[in-house]
Amino acid sequence: MKKEDTKSSDKFRIAETDTFRGKIEKPSVKKLYKKIKDVVYPQLEKNPFFGPNIKKLKGEWEGVYRFRLGYFRLFYVIDLKRKMIFVLDVGDRKDIYRKR
Repeated sequence: MKKEDTKSSDKFRIAETDTFRGKIEKPSVKKLYKKIKDVVYPQLEKNPFFGPNIKKLKGEWEGVYRFRLGYFRLFYVIDLKRKMIFVLDVGDRKDIYRKR
């Protein structure tokens, strides 16, 4: 196995939920999606557990992580067995934490 193959197999894969896909079509979030793809996803692929903008949530949000993007928050969960990150939702911080 080549060194490159080992390196790429250590990365997490990213899957976007239908809820997230619906949100990124909104004009307020659409501009943010390029930053999510270009900056956030590469960081999460390497290490979704730790970073200056990453926080593991508690309480009713147990098991969910958030990535801070200015006034916006990106929520995701990690599946270690499959080495996957499921991006759940994105939204303005004033609204996103409210119960649905």
